[in-house]
Formats: sequence, structure tokens, C-alpha cells
Amino acid sequence: MASTRNKAEDDDTVPDQILDAARELVLAVGVTRTTATDVARKAGISRMTFYRRFADMQRVLADLLTRELSALIAAAALEVDAKANARQRLCSVALGVVRGLADDELFARVLDVDPELLLPYVIDRTGASQWIVLSAITRALADGRGDGSIRPCELEPVARTVLLTVQSFVLSARILVRESNPEAAFAELGLLLDRYLAP
Repeated sequence: MASTRNKAEDDDTVPDQILDAARELVLAVGVTRTTATDVARKAGISRMTFYRRFADMQRVLADLLTRELSALIAAAALEVDAKANARQRLCSVALGVVRGLADDELFARVLDVDPELLLPYVIDRTGASQWIVLSAITRALADGRGDGSIRPCELEPVARTVLLTVQSFVLSARILVRESNPEAAFAELGLLLDRYLAP
């Protein structure tokens, strides 16, 4: 008996097509007004194909924000001085991500239209994107302990402290832009992280 699945359903590019379509729609109308039907139509796939790849729109949004953040981390890492020690690399990437998120149109759109969607990840639980950042920070801390650039410390609480500190700047970036000198504030964040982590 022939399979009823079509080639599009097996295409490895389908998840990215879905995320690309969701990104366009979120930028246009916000998260809460973006439906699975709209995303499937925009991606040129059936709703059945959509649901084979993603359980719901919440999963799509989580993966979309994770993809966006991962790209920002990768871009920030490319700007790091190859001769820098682990502490310097961590501080540089953290600042790069804060700056990137402050200018990111998707994140700005979520904050403008659907900010309540981010609240659970601030006061209630750690989201997938935050776990990615925590893992990256933990690895950087371990590298820094190894090369002597970061003080002896317990990795998990220090990683979480760095995350929460950086996260506060990300969520308040628009206040800095409107009411302060953002570059001066970012420089102070770099100094704060550097001195907190230094031996």
C-alpha cells in the first residue's frame, strides 16, 4: 500500500519554512493573532504537515525565539578576539547578545504587542532559550576556571546570576535607549560582569 505522506512532509526544510512564515506573521500582526492555519498557508504547506512538525503555536514561538537567540549568540561569538581569555570572551558575547536583542525586530515586536507572553519566563520558569544561554554560560565559566581567568566558583548559581543580570538589561533595553545612554550602560554591564567573574 502506497504511503499517503507527500514529499513536502518529509522535507528537512519544512521546520524552517514554518519558522520563517511564523516570523513574518508575528512581525506583521503579533504573536496572539498568528494562527497555525495562517502559518501553514504562508509556508505553503497543509495544516496536517504543520501539526506533524509542531504541536502548537506555542512550540513554534519557542523554537522561533530560540533560533533567533542562537543566531545572535553565534554572531556575537564571531566578534570575539581570538586571543581573549574565557572571561573576556564571555563578557564580550554577553554584551553582543544584549546589543543584538535590543535591535532585534522580532523580539521588539513581541515586547510591543504581546509582552505578557514573556512574563512566565521572568517570574515562573526557565524557557528553552534561557536553558541554551545557561548552558553556554556554564561552559564559558568552566573554560574560565580552567584558564584561570574566572574565579573558583560553583557553576550553576553563577551562570544563573549572569543570565538574570543580562536578562534584566535585555528587557529594559528600550528604557536605556529612551532615558539614558545605552552604550554607557552596556559598558557598565561589561564592567560589572568582568569584575564579578574575575579571580
